[in-house]
Amino acid sequence: MWVRAQVLKWKRRDGFDKIDLYTRGTLHSTVWGTVLCVSLLSVTHPVRDSDAPVALIAGTVLTAVAQGVCSVPLVPRALGGYLGREAVTGRLIFLSAVLFLANAACLLTLGWFTGTEEYPELPVALGSVTLPFLTPLVLAVPVWASAVCVAAIAGGMTGGALLAGATGSFALTTLAGIGLGGALVASTVRLSAWTLGITQKLRDARDVQTRLAVAEERLRFGRDMHDVLGRNLAVIALKSELAVELAERGIPSATDQMVEVQRIARASQQEVRDVVRGYREADLRTELLGAQGVLRAAGIACAVHGDGDELPSPVQSALGWAVREAATNVLRHGDPRRCDIRLETARGSVRLVVENDGVTPDTAVVPGSGSGLHGLRERLAAVGGSLEAGPTGDGAFHLTAAVPLPSPRTTATAPPKKG
Repeated sequence: MWVRAQVLKWKRRDGFDKIDLYTRGTLHSTVWGTVLCVSLLSVTHPVRDSDAPVALIAGTVLTAVAQGVCSVPLVPRALGGYLGREAVTGRLIFLSAVLFLANAACLLTLGWFTGTEEYPELPVALGSVTLPFLTPLVLAVPVWASAVCVAAIAGGMTGGALLAGATGSFALTTLAGIGLGGALVASTVRLSAWTLGITQKLRDARDVQTRLAVAEERLRFGRDMHDVLGRNLAVIALKSELAVELAERGIPSATDQMVEVQRIARASQQEVRDVVRGYREADLRTELLGAQGVLRAAGIACAVHGDGDELPSPVQSALGWAVREAATNVLRHGDPRRCDIRLETARGSVRLVVENDGVTPDTAVVPGSGSGLHGLRERLAAVGGSLEAGPTGDGAFHLTAAVPLPSPRTTATAPPKKG
């Protein structure tokens, strides 16, 4: 059950959270993997069969574990400092350096007791003992300082191996292994942190794009309000001024002007209610272009197939509302990367199909649970249409709005529109 819960928790994370968790987990796993390696290489048969004191062997294992414990708070702080979030305290780095030197000294002493020729695992142990110290260090210092540290550590370890009685070839192997391994670890850790930084910038950029998309929608709503109220308010102002002038002159037609002002004010009030409640007729082509623009602004690849220009006005209006509701659901739910919008005209009916990915079990829209889908069903039902919406089970969400087309005879006999 625990494993299943963790798997579901992992699936619910978005891509950015997965990269962040993977990077941090890799760094910690690398540190503790080397701690385990040093601990095991400190209790091999050559060491146990040598004259090395038990206290020295135990001290080597304990200092290795202490390095791992010190890295638990140090690695995330060093990573946060690299990403510009927090500063790394010098005390933790100093403590890590002391533990590293102590662990390295214990290993070299074990090599002296055992004999370097009888202890061939010593270069591997010396290389492993540098990783818990080097991993956070390369994130806390500049690149040139990291190179200097790697060179100094490789040289110091080689000198210590010579003092422990190592031969020239053994010392050269130690120098090459620690130098190349340290450079590889430093570059890998730095590259992982750089990748995480780029990912976080992409996340911030996506959040900005989403906010811009919302702001664009608000601007569009503001333009609608301006179109509705601007002209009517100007007419009301002019007719009110005219009514005042007529009233001052004692002309009875001032009453007619005020009656007209009252009519325009009531009409404006109704139009404002229509805008707020969303009862204005939606243009299908405009909604398709608007949905594509908003989704692309939010970093979602959106492809639109068909425009529905030849469809009757009631059908276009109903499908336009379907496009608006579908785009809203794509932005609000899941972590989508793509969205496909298709208009499929068949014999006697037209279908709007909207499909997007990035849907997880906890973000999937349950059919019929939201007021938006419920209202959309009512709009489609008014023109004889139907709506099907829900997750497909493979991380995708599928919405299909079907509307029957009026027969040519009905269209031909329909009364013409006024105005």
